[in-house]
Amino acid sequence: MKKIVVLIILLTSLKAKSQDFSLFEKKEFISEKGDVLPYRILYPENYDKTKKYPLVLFLHGGGERGTDNEKQLVNGVKAFLEPENRSKFPCIVIAPQCPEDSYWASVKFERTKYPLELDFNYGYDITKGLQLAIDLTKSVMKSESVDSKRVYITGLSMGGMGSLEAVYRYPKMFAAIAAVCGGADLNAYSKKQSKIPFWLFHGSVDGVIAVDNSRKLNEKLREMGADVQYTEYQGVNHNSWENAYVEPGLFPWMFSKSR
Repeated sequence: MKKIVVLIILLTSLKAKSQDFSLFEKKEFISEKGDVLPYRILYPENYDKTKKYPLVLFLHGGGERGTDNEKQLVNGVKAFLEPENRSKFPCIVIAPQCPEDSYWASVKFERTKYPLELDFNYGYDITKGLQLAIDLTKSVMKSESVDSKRVYITGLSMGGMGSLEAVYRYPKMFAAIAAVCGGADLNAYSKKQSKIPFWLFHGSVDGVIAVDNSRKLNEKLREMGADVQYTEYQGVNHNSWENAYVEPGLFPWMFSKSR
C-alpha cells in the first residue's frame, strides 16, 4: 500500500512539473538565411496584447545545446514559473536552444584543464548561436506586445558569457543584465556598456568557470562608473546559478530597470 501511495505522489509531482514547463510554449525561429533556432516562450498570465510587457532573453549553459527544445529549461527558468513571480512581475520570457555546433560566446578554450582557460575576443565574428538569439529577440519585440525600454538578458555559464557579449554588441537593446558564472572580454568593454545595470553572480570555488572572471569584470565595471552589483557565493561550485535565480532581490532589481 505504501508503495502505491509513493508511486501516486511521484506521478503527481512529475505531472505538475510537466504542466509547469508546458507553460513555455514550443516554437521555432527561422532566420533569413534559413537557420532554425528552437525556442520556448512564456507569456504572462492573462496576456493582454493591449498592454506592454517586459521581455527577458534567457541563455542556457553549454550542456543544453541541441535541437530537442527541452534541455534549455533544465536550469534557471524555474524561477519565472513561480506563481508569486508571475503575479508580481508579469513578463514574456524567451529561452532559445543554442545549436550543437555553435556557442553563445566568442571564446576559445580546451577542455583539458579546469577551471577552463578562456580566451575571450570580441574581435571575432559573432557566433551563429548568439546572432540567432538576438534576431529572435528582435522578432519577438515586433510580433508580441513588448515594452522596448524593458528588455532584459540573463544566462548561466556559457549563457552568462553570451549575455555579457550580447550587451557589448547591442548595448542599446538591453535595460539590464544578470550574468551567472560568466566571463567577458575585459579589454573590449567601454563607456557604452557601463550605462547598463549589471548584476554578476559566481561561486567562490567554481571549478569550471573561474570566479576571477566575474571578479575582474566587477572591478572593470566599477572603474568605469557602472551600476553593478556582485554576489559571490562562498564555498559554492559551478552550480551557483541555483542560488542566483532564487536571490530574493533579483526580480525586483531587474524589472525596475528601464532604458
